[in-house]
Amino acid sequence: MGSQANMEKMQLRQNYRNLWHTDLMRTIQNDPPYCCLSFWCGPCVSYMLRKRALYNDMSRYVCCAGYMPCSGRCGESRCPEFCLATEVFLCFGNSVASTRFLLQDEFNIQTTQCDNCIIGFMFCLQQIACIFSIVAMIVGSEEISEASQILSCLSDMVYCTVCACMQTQHKIEMDKRDGKFGPQPMAVPPPQQMSRLDQQYPPTVGYPPPAYGQPNYPPPQAAGYPAPQPGSYPPAGYPPAGYPPAGYQR
Repeated sequence: MGSQANMEKMQLRQNYRNLWHTDLMRTIQNDPPYCCLSFWCGPCVSYMLRKRALYNDMSRYVCCAGYMPCSGRCGESRCPEFCLATEVFLCFGNSVASTRFLLQDEFNIQTTQCDNCIIGFMFCLQQIACIFSIVAMIVGSEEISEASQILSCLSDMVYCTVCACMQTQHKIEMDKRDGKFGPQPMAVPPPQQMSRLDQQYPPTVGYPPPAYGQPNYPPPQAAGYPAPQPGSYPPAGYPPAGYPPAGYQR
């Protein structure tokens, strides 16, 4: 029943419509430091990523994220941290793949054709290296033995590189999930000052501090008064009605 459910999940995963925030080809370009960390400290990174994928809630942990026959049968509920550490060190490849499936099922992420080609090339190279090793052991040829060693070394390098890129891809996707690519939070507004009745003038909120010896009040233009125009004195309508006209003599 478990294998049948996993096959159904694999088929459903092919119909997902969302894409990874970064494909495997661009992970080194987007986050080189983390990619290097994943290459040299793969199990430690796998531990951190699985715990982060579970939102740091280890009570939800199941061995291999529930995608393997041993899932739920390893005493995960009693000591999930120890079980996860054992998983990432003894079953490193399965731990990376399980975290990947966990994120894909949560966010409906499909694997692109390019990513499928890279992962398929990694598996094919491992199989070829294994076949060459078996043939070299049976035949006993030095040339085939050297070729098998070269292929084994090459397949290990490709495996470590692809796993590092894959874990970097998972980290970038969780950065997107946690909002680390969103806008920066708004700045804290400056402290406001309230006017008091014992002040002669209102506080200069939003204005530069007055120079020494000047009164502490904003300029009339800032307070809403019109700026005086040159040559407009006296103002229009002055003097008021009722005054004798100019040049009047008693």
